[in-house]
Amino acid sequence: MDDDVVTLAVEVLRILADATRLRIAVQLLDGELSVTELAEAVDRPVPGVSQHLAKMRLARLVATRREGTTVRYRIDDEHIRQLVLDTTRHVEHLLSDRPAHHEHGPVR
Repeated sequence: MDDDVVTLAVEVLRILADATRLRIAVQLLDGELSVTELAEAVDRPVPGVSQHLAKMRLARLVATRREGTTVRYRIDDEHIRQLVLDTTRHVEHLLSDRPAHHEHGPVR
């Protein structure tokens, strides 16, 4: 495997290896949210969530869209979306014989 690929893959995993950033990514699986909506959803202060989003944006894990004066964040890369889903679902399988994602109807 190419060294550049390994280096960038480690960076992506490092960015997601933070509890708040992973919670943010999970929230964005369902669609666009503002920093205020995300802060409320992950129960963290807006300034801190904003800093996490800036890091995620620099790493190209999230994209933005301006709606008036509000910036809305989203995951628009299917690979990042799948990485977050696979990681969280894998852990659910480690923790339970009947993981939560098996209990809730259709796949996100």
